[in-house]
Amino acid sequence: MDLRLPLEVGARYTNRSQTIRVMSETWVGSSIFCPNCGNNLTRFQNNKPVADFYCKNCTEQYELKSKNGHLGIKIIDGAYSTMIQRLSEETNPNLFLLTYNTVSFDVTSFLAIPNYFFSEEIIEKRNPLAENAKRAGWIGCNIAFKKIPELGKIYYVRNGEFLRKDKILENWNQTIFVKESENKDARGWTLDTLICVEKINKIEFTLEDIYQFKDLLRNKHPQNNNIEAKIRQQLRLLRDKNIIDFTGRGRYKIRSKQYVYNSRTKNTTVKRDWVY
Repeated sequence: MDLRLPLEVGARYTNRSQTIRVMSETWVGSSIFCPNCGNNLTRFQNNKPVADFYCKNCTEQYELKSKNGHLGIKIIDGAYSTMIQRLSEETNPNLFLLTYNTVSFDVTSFLAIPNYFFSEEIIEKRNPLAENAKRAGWIGCNIAFKKIPELGKIYYVRNGEFLRKDKILENWNQTIFVKESENKDARGWTLDTLICVEKINKIEFTLEDIYQFKDLLRNKHPQNNNIEAKIRQQLRLLRDKNIIDFTGRGRYKIRSKQYVYNSRTKNTTVKRDWVY
């Protein structure tokens, strides 16, 4: 797989952001498949206000954002009000994130984030533009990348290496249970529980480990009067979806292949890694 952005397609542009947009869209169009079904992607016409690509087979839509350097903890997005409105719409696209080297123009990372991993909590409002700005008063937003559970970050390319297609499809498929949540509140509980499991930062953990987040979860879900029971319910859900295993007497173990033991550092940190 060629990880070099196609410089030739951007040669006729003088505006850097437009050049990167054209090169990255061309690369995605020729290199990336739909993570939901594996079919080729089709590029929308330029007048499409939100999405950049769609799949003719399963109708999933994708918005592409490109960034030089590393992903960091935040991704700059568009208007805050528009983003919040999109969260409640069925046509809200999934997100593609691409990072590249500014010298070689090699793709350093590429991932997809399913739209059902987005919530108002990860959309951060920026300060309004100053009065002397061209769009004075306009309010943009950031996507808090660090608040998205690792399970919802479906990497194609990481550290300059391309993951095998069947593994990408498998990783995406493992997230579908979040989409199938019965309502917005149930989905919020699942995402919050995933984040808490990741914050424990261990492959093997106990019920007491996750009970340390009771106050945090109580503040986020004040309508629930039995936080501990709800936590146990969510752990059973993650067990049934093969994300974790219950090993007995209040003990659990990460099962998902998207969380692995780092044999190089002898560290049991919960992290994503390649599975070839």
